[in-house]
Amino acid sequence: MKLIAGLGNPGFSYSGSRHNIGFMVVKDLARYLKTGFKRDRQASSMLAECAFEGTGLVLAMPQTFMNLSGAAVSSLLKRFKLEPRDILVVCDDMDLELGRIRIRAKGSSGGQRGLSSIIERLGRDDFNRLRIGIGRPPRPEDASSYVLAGFPRKEKVLVEQAKEEAVSCCLSWIKDGIIVTMDSFNTRSKNE
Repeated sequence: MKLIAGLGNPGFSYSGSRHNIGFMVVKDLARYLKTGFKRDRQASSMLAECAFEGTGLVLAMPQTFMNLSGAAVSSLLKRFKLEPRDILVVCDDMDLELGRIRIRAKGSSGGQRGLSSIIERLGRDDFNRLRIGIGRPPRPEDASSYVLAGFPRKEKVLVEQAKEEAVSCCLSWIKDGIIVTMDSFNTRSKNE
C-alpha cells in the first residue's frame, strides 16, 4: 500500500491558492482513478482509497492547515502501517519556476512549512516529495500573501500543464518507484 498526501489549507477561501496546488493535484489524481474523498475525522484528513496497477492506494488531503500537516501524515502512516518510503507528499515550492515539477526521495523542507511539519513529526526526512513550482513573489516580503493568493489568468495554462505532469509523475511513482520516476520526470522537467 502507498499513500499520496497533497498539502494545502482547508476551506473555500484557500481552494484556488498557490499553496493548495498539492490538494489540486491529488483531486485530479482521484478523478483519474475514479475515486472520491470522504472526511475522516480520526485522521484529520479527506481520504480516498483505491488501487492502481495492483497497488493499494490512499489519497489524502490533510485538513490541519499547511503548517500542521505532520500531525495528519504521521497519523496516517501509523494507521495504514506504512514506512516513510511508502508515502509521496505533493506540495508547492516557491524556489521552483512556475510550472516546473521535481520529485525527490528525501531532503530538507526548503522552507516549505508543510514539509517542515512532517519532518518534525516523523523525526526524519527520508520520505518522497513532489514539489510543484509556483515561482517567487516580486518582493520577498510578500511571500505569505503570495502563496495564499490564486493564480492569475495568465498563469492558468502553465498551472494546468504542471498538474497534468504531476499526476503522471504520481502514477509513475506508484508503478515504477522513485528512482525510475526521478530519472524520467526530473530530466523531463529540465529539458522542456
